[in-house]
Formats: sequence, structure tokens, C-alpha cells
Amino acid sequence: MRSTFMGLETAKRGMYTQQSAIHVTGHNIANKNTPGYTRQRVNFVQSEPYPAAAMNRPQIPGQVGTGVHGGVIERIRDTFVDEQFRTENNKLGYYESMTGSIAKMEDIMNEPSDVGLSKAMAQFWQSLQSLSTNPENEGSRRVVIQRATSVAETFNYLYGSLTTIKNDMKKEIDITLNEINAIATDIASINKQISEIEPHGYLPNDLYDERDRLMDQLSKLVPIEAESIHYGGNSLSIAEGGRNVSMIVNGEKVLLVDDAKTNQLEWDNTKEKLLLNNKEVSFDSLGEGKGKMSALFHAHDIDYPDMLADLDKYAYTFAQVFNEVHSQGHDLNGDPGAALFDVGDLNGAAGRINVIITDPAKIAAALQGTESGNGGNALNLAKIKDLVISGGVIEGLENLPTLEIKSGTMQSFYEGVIGAMAVKGQHANRLQHNTNILVESVSQTRSSISEVSLDEEFSNLIQYQHAYSASARMISVIDEMLDKIINGMGTAGR
Repeated sequence: MRSTFMGLETAKRGMYTQQSAIHVTGHNIANKNTPGYTRQRVNFVQSEPYPAAAMNRPQIPGQVGTGVHGGVIERIRDTFVDEQFRTENNKLGYYESMTGSIAKMEDIMNEPSDVGLSKAMAQFWQSLQSLSTNPENEGSRRVVIQRATSVAETFNYLYGSLTTIKNDMKKEIDITLNEINAIATDIASINKQISEIEPHGYLPNDLYDERDRLMDQLSKLVPIEAESIHYGGNSLSIAEGGRNVSMIVNGEKVLLVDDAKTNQLEWDNTKEKLLLNNKEVSFDSLGEGKGKMSALFHAHDIDYPDMLADLDKYAYTFAQVFNEVHSQGHDLNGDPGAALFDVGDLNGAAGRINVIITDPAKIAAALQGTESGNGGNALNLAKIKDLVISGGVIEGLENLPTLEIKSGTMQSFYEGVIGAMAVKGQHANRLQHNTNILVESVSQTRSSISEVSLDEEFSNLIQYQHAYSASARMISVIDEMLDKIINGMGTAGR
């Protein structure tokens, strides 16, 4: 036969459990605006029924429930959605960085505009056209030298600015490297704290939240994969354990976080390479769309060097061809035309090109030394922009070595360079926009699962409050019943 006081224990358990649920609800409400917080809930578990199955069990019709108790306080989280978010976040980190680096390049090149290289070249060709109509005019000759100087200075400015941004990319790579190492160290530290708590049968939900927030940050920087570690002891079956975090390098998993230890990303100054556990980390080893670090490598190692190389080709070819055509004419003194531009060798030509003629009389505008009023060579110089290059050779200028620009005209070459930059920028912008939509979609799905909803929490609060009050009322009912039994029964004969 069950105890007369059995109902008191059932009601007490109900009060304690509902009170715990109210406390957890309050915790959720208080952390509504806490970054990375995941809402929590108390798992209600039925108490063991009475009586237990045994040979000496009381002979009653069946088992009677003994109430409820709080099982564990767990987070409401979907790990599959988390993985989806980090995959898309990794792509977003890449295309955001790529868009930014291309935008800086477009700002420097500033085409089309009234202050770009195209405009400077157009004004230079126009000054030569004007000189051809009045070759003996000193003012026209001075304008040619000034326009030539403007072209050279524009080349120098573009080369210097692009080189500065390229060097800044290296600094940003270093900053991102330190950020990755710092996040990895923090994750390892959290793993250690979790390993000291879980074996005692607790769930360190706040530590789980902080680790997930760090994993989200890391996923934007590099491609990662995580594997769970079970800590044993009295760990609950739903305990999340530790996390081993690996970077995906050349399709292989390379440990970045190994439980409570980290493998740091570091520069090998001898090889000028970034290494993780002796594996090279670069754009080639990470791949396109694989985080901010990969985009920075692409900009530093490919995009900016390619643009600098194209500027060098343009400046070097321009100087070669112009000086050759200029040498075929004669100046006001009747002497053959000297080189107008000094450019040195190909590597760094755009940064070095400069005008070496300062005397207006030295401009070789005439075709014949005895015909100073003939502007035929100035006209030939003005037509250089339209000269067609085929296989690195221009017809009529076969004495030149094979040119760096292999086909088309110099102007079409530069237009192609600017067009390719614009297409690359549009591509990065489009993919950033598309990826951002996907990230927002997955983020909303995750928020609908894990984020605190005040409406839902207020509803739960009312529900738990009434359940608590009902359990308290049950104690009052049992108290009245016991009072009747103790004080109101068995009084006959008094």
C-alpha cells in the first residue's frame, strides 16, 4: 500500500521542476541580445512509477506515477544547419575579400575617367597630331614634352599605388594569420574547460555557445571541418564533447586544433611560404571560394602581380615603339631623333619610365633633317596607337626585338586589361551577392531553431507559472485531506 504522504512528494517535485524551467526561461530572456547565445530548455522526465516491479511489491491495481523531475538543461541546436551555415559563410568570406581587393584596384586604375592613363595617352597623341601641323612651333613642342611627362608620371603613379596595395595585402594576410591562430587557441582553451566539466555529468552550454561562435568566425577565414571528442567519465549521452578542428589543405584535413592543443599557422621565412604542420597554405592549396585567407592570397599572388605585369608590358612596349619611330625622324637641328623615354628592362618598367628629353628642339618631328617645317614624323608618332602588332612584330619596325604585346594595338591591349578587371569585379560582386543571400537564408533557418523568441518565452513562462501554482495548490489539497484524516476522523466516543 502506498504512503499517505506520497502526494506531497509528487507535488514537491512538480514545484521544483517548474521552478527550474522558470529559471531557464529567465536565462533565455536575459540573453536575448547576447551574440551567439542558443536558447535552452529543461527536459522534463517522468519519475520512476510506484511500485517498482518486484516479488514483494504491494498488491495494488497498477503502477502510480510519482511526478516529474528535470533531466538536463540542453541547448536547442541543429548541427546540420550549423555545417550548412559555415560552408556558405566560408564562401562569403572569400567573395567579400575578393570584391574589396578588386574594388581597390578599380579605384586606382580609375577607368574610364578624365584622369586615368587612357586620357593621358589620348592627350599625348593629340599633342603629336597638333605638332605635325606646326612642327617648328616651340609651344607645340613643349606641350608634347609635358604630355609625355604626364604619361610617364601616370604609369609611375599606377605602378606605385598598385604595389602599395599589394604590400598591404601581405600585411592583411599576416593579420588574418594571427586571427586564425588566436581563434584556434581559444577553441583549444574551451575544449580544455569542457573536458573538466562534462565527466561530472553536466552540460556546459555557455561554453558550447562560445565555441560555436568562434567556429563561425573561423569558417569565414579558412575552410574547416570539425570532429567530436568524447571525454568519458560520467558524461551524458547528449554531451557534445570537445572538437578537433582541421583546415582543408589540398583536399586533406590538417589539424589546427587538436583537443586542448593547437598547431599554429606560421611563415617559413626561408621559403617565403605559409605552413600548417609542414603543409603549404596558399591559394592553390586552399582553392577558390574557400575563405578570406584564400582570397587574400589570390589578390596578393595573382591579381595584383598580373595587373603590374600588364602595366609593365604596356609601358615597355610603348617606350620601345615610340623611341624607334622617333629615331626615324629629325629634330630642329637636323639630328636623328634620340630616345624620348627611358624605361630600362621589362620588370618594373611602368614604375621607372620617364622622359629624358627636356629640350623642345630635340623632338624629331621632321622626316628629313633639311625640312624642319615637315611634320611627317610627328604624324607617324601620332599614329603609333593604331599600329597593329602581329606575333610581337609591327610591320615597318622589324628592327625592334619581339614585343611583349603579341597582337592587336597597344590601345586595344590596355582596353582588354581594363575590361578583364571589370569582368573580374562584376563576377566577384555577383557571387558575393548570391552567397550573401544563401548565408542569410541559412542564418534565418538557424535563428528559427536556436534564437530566443520573446513571444515564445513569455508563453512558456505563463505555462510554467501555472504549472508551479497547480503543484502548490496540490500541496494545499493534500494538506486539507491529511487534516481531515488526522483531526476529523476517529473521533467517535470522545
